[in-house]
Amino acid sequence: MAAGVAWAFVIQAASSILLFLPPALVAAAADVVTIADSEASGDVTGDSWGPLLTIPLQKQYVPIQKAGKTVAYKTAYFGTVHVGSSEPRQPFTVVFDTGSGHFILPSTGCNSETCAKHRRYNRAQSSSAVDIEYDGTPIRPDATERDQVSIAFGTGEVLGEFVREVVCVGPAAANAEEAAADRTLRPGCVDLRTVLATKMTDDPFGLFAFDGVMGLGLEALTLAPQFSFFSQMSLQHTSVRPRFAVFLARTDGGESEISFGGHDERRSSSELQWASVAMKELGYWQVQVRSVRIGNTVLEDCADGGCRAILDTGTSLLGVPRQAARTMHKMLARHVPDQDKYTDVAQIDCRRVPGHRLEFELMGGMVVSLGAEDYSRPTPFNMTLPNSKESKLFCRSLLLPVDMAAPLGPKVFIWGEPVLRRYYTVYDLAEKQIGFTEARQPDDSSSPAGLPAVGAPPPGSLVSGAPLPPMHSSPAPRNEQPGGEGLTAVV
Repeated sequence: MAAGVAWAFVIQAASSILLFLPPALVAAAADVVTIADSEASGDVTGDSWGPLLTIPLQKQYVPIQKAGKTVAYKTAYFGTVHVGSSEPRQPFTVVFDTGSGHFILPSTGCNSETCAKHRRYNRAQSSSAVDIEYDGTPIRPDATERDQVSIAFGTGEVLGEFVREVVCVGPAAANAEEAAADRTLRPGCVDLRTVLATKMTDDPFGLFAFDGVMGLGLEALTLAPQFSFFSQMSLQHTSVRPRFAVFLARTDGGESEISFGGHDERRSSSELQWASVAMKELGYWQVQVRSVRIGNTVLEDCADGGCRAILDTGTSLLGVPRQAARTMHKMLARHVPDQDKYTDVAQIDCRRVPGHRLEFELMGGMVVSLGAEDYSRPTPFNMTLPNSKESKLFCRSLLLPVDMAAPLGPKVFIWGEPVLRRYYTVYDLAEKQIGFTEARQPDDSSSPAGLPAVGAPPPGSLVSGAPLPPMHSSPAPRNEQPGGEGLTAVV
């Protein structure tokens, strides 16, 4: 045990947020918060629930380079929260992460280059802050040691200490009187145990513009329930419906957002279909998968009904069990039709080339369905056919192999951006269930109404992770297309 540390805790977050993980680029508009009338949202019965709090999300792209060339883009979505009950409150941008449980901010006690890239929480500027041990006990003025926690996110890690603080997802207080009322009156403010980072690894925290992480996983992912923001919001403000919802726009500049206190029916294309949280004692928003189909073929790895899927707002790819990845790549591959008519491979966007549907049947019969647009690498590959010198262009899937030990793994999918962009998802804390409806996306001809993307790739980029092509130029048919000859050569 290191000197100056009373107790040390280690937490492994299953979220890949930071696996796919410079503040001046963040738009000032990110501080906007919408308070919608509950009745207008269509998500209440009578006047029993308070207003819907909606925070716009901004998307950032970070290039991954190899030999001086961009080979892919990492992405993340983040919005603004405020900390402290005294003016001026301290604003921070955070990833709202369903795959982890704690609220984490870099502190002024962290002097590394990585922390210096971000806004850092200043304990001396807050009259509402209380330095605490992990169990909430205030630290004595003469204390020479205090509890610390180490939290791992994919390839990244945070070392931090604890403070109790007021954290708000609503608009900033307009005056001192409102600020003084934050603890008890404002529905978007929560008295919360917070992790203040004293060390943050450069990979990935030094790559992205967001300052911290707001974990929205279940209480089991935290050291104690008092660390769970949404759980504490529901307990401290009984007028807030214990639900939050995530909408990711299909295109850059769209109105991506997270809503607390319910969901916005304008984002729904149909009634919500609900699926119970599986193994909720593990703390993840995950569902049981009865079967997986690629076209008309059942994936054998999940034929016994033993697969599950974690919904993770911090992951930018579709994660699949490593044991199934090779098979899925082969089954989802298809050759590019009419190849001779193309004079340049850059004319081909595989996200527009028809392919099999990838369908996840959940317990209860609901089906989460993805098309070629959702799972394909944009650029085709030139593959040599088996037992031949002939080559053809093939489209391949973009899947993230996932290795997780029991009890969470090994047969677990991670539903990141590809699923969350296709479906509007609602997370019900009280009933431990997740609602799904296909997201109602605006027409491409509509003027962008959301926040501009940070670090967006050049228009027309076909690098993995680049923005989707316009709807009007992407047929995205629901019919099947055989993969064609030579699929055995595609791995």
